[in-house]
Amino acid sequence: MRTHLECLPCFLKMALTGIRAVCPGQEEIHEKVIKHWAAGFANADLSESPPSLAGRLFRETSEYVGEVDIFKYQKEASNKRVLELLPEVKARVLGSEVPLLASMGVSIIGNYMDCAVMGEYDWEGELDHMEHGLDLDVFNKFLDEVRTHKSLLVLGDNAGEIGLDTILAGLLRDEGIAVTYAVRGKNILNDATVVDAKIVGMTDVCEVVTSGVDTPGTVLNRCSDEFRKRLENSPVVLSKGQGNFESLWGVMPDVYYAFKVKCPVVADVTGVPVKTSLFCQEK
Repeated sequence: MRTHLECLPCFLKMALTGIRAVCPGQEEIHEKVIKHWAAGFANADLSESPPSLAGRLFRETSEYVGEVDIFKYQKEASNKRVLELLPEVKARVLGSEVPLLASMGVSIIGNYMDCAVMGEYDWEGELDHMEHGLDLDVFNKFLDEVRTHKSLLVLGDNAGEIGLDTILAGLLRDEGIAVTYAVRGKNILNDATVVDAKIVGMTDVCEVVTSGVDTPGTVLNRCSDEFRKRLENSPVVLSKGQGNFESLWGVMPDVYYAFKVKCPVVADVTGVPVKTSLFCQEK
């Protein structure tokens, strides 16, 4: 998916939020970072996906603040809250009519834990509607393929969200499915890394690998060679989160996507309203 003009103000909002959190009161640095981003827009190739462009600009931000985890506080807070709620949420999923469907719904709701929209959506409030709106035909097709191949590669997205993903991964594991969960290679936004996978217990549920990317999405030319081969050889791929959707939609066929539609640009691309829990496949 290409970058749209509407994405650029969103980038500035993320950058300003992050830089003010990591450098509180240092207005001179805030100004330098935002001006750097704005200058980068002038020369940007908008055929790049939003995660590719944003990832590059965040890497360049280290010139001003060093190699710090800008959204560390948000990640820690999300992981902590999910771990507090996880036993209750898991019990509700297991008590539902179709636990696998409910677990997918919960995983998608968790995608609201996104530093770009923190405070704008109430993910906890949506847990009363776990399965709401999911395409059952696409979901059943997904399950058929996973059960046939006994294999699933999940492309993870955010911290916090990864904790809710442990329910889905655990249910599939209990069916004898070999689940592999991929996280980012470096700190970027509030995306999950191996550290987050260990904190929420994903490493106890399934194999966790890193894609190698330093972008807020699985940008193929930023993946490690090893992960690219794994991705190409995986018979079933589940892409979690809007950043992974933006990176792979129109680029990699047959991937299943599970995420919350959180902006008008993606709503226009997908043809569904903002706030939709979307489970789909590009053909």
